[in-house]
Amino acid sequence: MQQYSSLPDQNSQIDATPKLLTTIQQLRAKLWLESSLNQLQSRLNHYLLSACNNVLQAGAAESEVLQAVVNEINSVMSSTNLALTDYAVGIAMFQPQETVATVSYVSRSPSQNSQPLFVDVLTAEKKLLLRLQEVIELKDLQQLENQQPPSAWRLADDSGSVMGWLIIAAAPLSSDRESLIESKAQLRSQLMSRSANYCTTALVQLRHILSWQQQYQQLSNSNQELERTNQLKNQFLANTSHEIRTPLSSIIGFTNLLLAPGYEPTIERQREYLNIIQSSGKHLLALINDILDLSKIEANQLEVQWECVDVPLLCSNVLALVKEKAANKDLRLCLEIDPDITTLVADSLRLKQMLLNLLFNALKFTSKGSVGLQVVAKGISVHFTVWDTGSGISQEDQTQLFEPYFQIAKAVAGGAEGTGLGLAVTRKLAQIHGGSVKVESEVDSGSRFTLVLPLQQEAGAGIDKRDEGDEEAKYSSSLLPFIPSSSVDVLLVENDLPNADLMQIYLRKLGYQVTWVKNAAEMWEALTQLDPAVILMDVYLPDGNGLNLVRQLREHEQYQTIPVIVQTAMAMKGDRETCLTAGVNDYISKPIDLPLLASLVAKYSKPPI
Repeated sequence: MQQYSSLPDQNSQIDATPKLLTTIQQLRAKLWLESSLNQLQSRLNHYLLSACNNVLQAGAAESEVLQAVVNEINSVMSSTNLALTDYAVGIAMFQPQETVATVSYVSRSPSQNSQPLFVDVLTAEKKLLLRLQEVIELKDLQQLENQQPPSAWRLADDSGSVMGWLIIAAAPLSSDRESLIESKAQLRSQLMSRSANYCTTALVQLRHILSWQQQYQQLSNSNQELERTNQLKNQFLANTSHEIRTPLSSIIGFTNLLLAPGYEPTIERQREYLNIIQSSGKHLLALINDILDLSKIEANQLEVQWECVDVPLLCSNVLALVKEKAANKDLRLCLEIDPDITTLVADSLRLKQMLLNLLFNALKFTSKGSVGLQVVAKGISVHFTVWDTGSGISQEDQTQLFEPYFQIAKAVAGGAEGTGLGLAVTRKLAQIHGGSVKVESEVDSGSRFTLVLPLQQEAGAGIDKRDEGDEEAKYSSSLLPFIPSSSVDVLLVENDLPNADLMQIYLRKLGYQVTWVKNAAEMWEALTQLDPAVILMDVYLPDGNGLNLVRQLREHEQYQTIPVIVQTAMAMKGDRETCLTAGVNDYISKPIDLPLLASLVAKYSKPPI
C-alpha cells in the first residue's frame, strides 16, 4: 500500500520559499503605494473642502495643494525601507507661451546634511539643480518626461493646457539597502504618475470652485447693490411723496377754501391765499427740476452754458431771493465779496442754483443768529463760502451729506423741507465746473459750506452766450414788450382744458383774439376759416402728434410762414432741439410761465417793420 506524506519534500520547500518572499515583498510594495496615494488623496480632499467652505481660502488652496503633493511624496519615499536614497521633489510652474518654467515648490531632503539634489537629463553629463526659483527650460522638462525611467510628469488640465511639471531627483541607488532593486524605479514612476494625476485633478477642481465662488460673489454683490438701490428708491419715494403732498395740501386746501360756498374773503385774504398757492406750486416745480437735474447729470446729459458772470451782481440777486425767508426767521443776512473779484467764467444759472441750494440749507438749520455768503479769491480759484450759526452737522452725517436722497435725521424729525437732492446736485454741478464742495461743521457750532470754482475754464470749454433760443432766461420776469394795437388772431391747439383756459384768459386780457381747438381735426377745420398770426401747438393730442402736425403744416404753401410755438411738458435734454427740427419757431415748457408766453406771442405776431 502506497504511503503519502502531508509534508513537502525538502526540494519542494526550498523552491517555494523565494517565490513566497517575492510575493510578500510585492504585496508590501503595492500596499505602500496604495497607502501613500490614499494619504495624498485624503490631504488633497481636505484642501478642496476648505476651499469650498471659505471663499477667502480658494486662492491660497492652490499653493497648499502643490506644496502638499511635494511634501507627501517626499515623506512616503523617505520614511520606508522601500526608499534607498535621498529624494527631493519639486514642482516647476509653467506659463503659457513661455519656454521656461520656474521651480516654485520643493521638498526638503530627508537628511539634514544633504546637499540640493540634481536631476539627470538623459545622461549624467547634463544635470538640473532642483532648487527654489531655479529656471528650467521647457525642452529639458520634455526630455525628463520622455526618458526611462521618467523624472518629470506634466500637470495638464482637460483642455491639454500645461499648468506645471512634477519633478523628482534622487541620489545614486545603494543596492545593499533594498531587495527589490528592479521594481524600485517602477514603483517610483507609478507613485509620481498617479500623484501627478491627483494633483492635476485637484487643481482643476480648485479652479472650478474659485470660478463658482467668483460668480457667487459677483451675484452677491449685485444683489447687495440691488438691495441698496431698492432702499434708496424707497427712501426717495417716501421723501418725494412727503414733499409733493405738503405743497399739494396747501394748493388744494386754499383752492377749496376760495371755492367754498358762502365764503367771501377780503381782497387782501385772497391775495394771501393765492400767494401761498403760487409758492406751493413753485416748490413742486423746484422738486421736479432737482430730480431732472440729477438724472441729467448722472446720464451725462446736462448742458452747461459758459459765460462771463458778474459775480457781485449775481450774489446780490441770490441774497435777494432768500431775503424773505431769512426775515421770516428773524435771521440776519451777510454778504462779503473780495473787491478784486469782478467776473467769473461759469454757467450763471447753475452757479445761482448751487448758491441757492447752500443758502436755503443754511436757513433751514439756523433758528437764530446769522447766515452769510463770503466770496474770496485764492490762487486761480474763487471760494464761495456759505456760513451759518445753526445747529451744525455731526461727523457721521457729514460722511453721507452729499449722497442722493440723504437727509439728516433731526431735520426729518423736525419737519424740515427737502428731498436730500440739493447737495448731491450742487456737488455734481461743481464737479462739472471743474470745482468742488467741502464742508466744515461741528454740532451746535454752525456750518461752513465752501464752493470752489476755477476763475477761468479750460480753453476747450470756450465762452458762449446763453442760447438765444433760451427765451425763459430772457423774458421770464420781464414785462410784455409789445401789446397789439388791434386784434391779433392766435390759434391755440391744446387738449387740456385748464391749460387752455389759463392761456386764453391771459392772452385775451392782453388784447389777442384766441381760438381754441382740442385736436388735430379741429385745427385743420379752423385753418379753413382763420388766418392766425401765431399757432400755439401742444405736442400730445388725442388724435395725433403736434410735431407731426407742424411737419404737415410746412408741406402746405399757405401755412409755411405761420409762426408755430410749441407748449409742452417735454422738458428733457434734446426735447427743444427735437421740436425745432420739426419746424417750430420756438418752444416753451410746462408749467406755462405766463410772462414768457406773452413775450413769445408778441415776438412772433408783431408785424414786420
